[in-house]
Amino acid sequence: MIARGLLALVVGMLAFASPAAAETLHFEYGPITIAPGQNTIEIEENALKPPVDGWITSFKPNLVYADGTVPRVDVIHLHHGVWLKNLAPLFAAGEEKTTFAAPPGHGWRYLTTDRWHMNHMIHNLTPTPAKVSITYDLEFVPDTAPEAAGMQEIQTVWLDVMGISAYPVFDAQRGKGGRDGRLTYPDEVADAPRHSWTVTEDGALVGTAGHLHPGGLWTDMTLTRDGRSTRLFRSKAVYFEPAGAVSWDVAMTATPPDWRVGLRKGDVISVSGTYDTKRASWYESMAIMPAMFDPGGTGPDPFVTDVDVPGQVTHGHLEENDEHGGEAWGALPDPRRMLARTVGGGGKVAIQGFLYGQGDLNNSGRRARPARVGQGRRLTFVNRDASRTIYHTVTACRAPCNRSTGIAYPLANGPVDFDSGELGFGPRGFTAAANRATWKTPRGLKPGTYTYFCRVHPFMRGAFKVASRARR
Repeated sequence: MIARGLLALVVGMLAFASPAAAETLHFEYGPITIAPGQNTIEIEENALKPPVDGWITSFKPNLVYADGTVPRVDVIHLHHGVWLKNLAPLFAAGEEKTTFAAPPGHGWRYLTTDRWHMNHMIHNLTPTPAKVSITYDLEFVPDTAPEAAGMQEIQTVWLDVMGISAYPVFDAQRGKGGRDGRLTYPDEVADAPRHSWTVTEDGALVGTAGHLHPGGLWTDMTLTRDGRSTRLFRSKAVYFEPAGAVSWDVAMTATPPDWRVGLRKGDVISVSGTYDTKRASWYESMAIMPAMFDPGGTGPDPFVTDVDVPGQVTHGHLEENDEHGGEAWGALPDPRRMLARTVGGGGKVAIQGFLYGQGDLNNSGRRARPARVGQGRRLTFVNRDASRTIYHTVTACRAPCNRSTGIAYPLANGPVDFDSGELGFGPRGFTAAANRATWKTPRGLKPGTYTYFCRVHPFMRGAFKVASRARR
């Protein structure tokens, strides 16, 4: 799909006949039709960009409905967006919605001949279709403005623990990592790939901020030179979420405007991400730190001057993150108190129409009763929605796992960790799909009730019971 949005508003219209400071350009990319349960990646040409040559000095993203309101994050959200210039990352956004601002006197060079593309993953957590637009505000200095003459060009350097990938994710599982209950990726994962950027010319870093998913605590940027390493900046996740580091109600710290780091040709820059793996498991996590590089620029030597200063958040709590979840509905039963039901058809549980075929707590009657399986045997879940490119998971959560859905509930915190992956099909490495439609429960489960949810559509809740051999 070619970009169909409109240049909706130019605040203080570009006044080319007279000197002008940075103007705010507001773009709305859309409307984009989001299918029920959508969780796919799209890359499309993007014609929404400034009308004249100049300099971009800041970038602010959002997601809105047609009436301009921002969707609740527990309903639909911008999982990620990457703005590509000539097929290279220029700006990026996640649900934390960090504003990227160049330091004074610096900007990203823009030419009308540049080709822009949009890589977006908009996540619909419900079975209801929707239409939304991705918005972005650019502070822009046209070449006709006197300020443009002294502008210093910065380039975006994409620093990702997974390297350049359309869907660069890793798992941060509970209990993994150090004794502090935290996992730093890739440092504490033995077989994890190591990705870095080798500086091609002398220059300076002039800004950065991290991107993490819920459960993330911070990203670190490190420089290695001649066998020595030093940390350049830690981008911390500042959670407004009352329950702590478990939701999108967060802001990442960015470097202050006067932050500078002198780089030499041959320096190696790497990043890492740290997650809290004491409370829950975090599947399909990210750790990214886009950096602003000033080729030929100067800055202090980080081995002489401590450049690892505290960062600054770019926004406070956002209203779209108000629905935290975890309230006692009274609508869903406690599966631990329910009779179980044997599953026919070789122990297969179909997932269809956003319901688990047996043991779905949102169902009624016999279908709501937990599926029963004998100790030593396994259930097989089959995603019948996969043909509609709808992905589902079977992910352990702490019983009874029957409270209200929100950005902080439920969590992948069952007493026994299990996760099916996103059952469904799609291009490998370019999608969240596991490229299979079936999954079996783990071997060796002890007798008891096991509750689970769908990470893609968290309102989906289910349970199964493992019966002891004596009671089968």
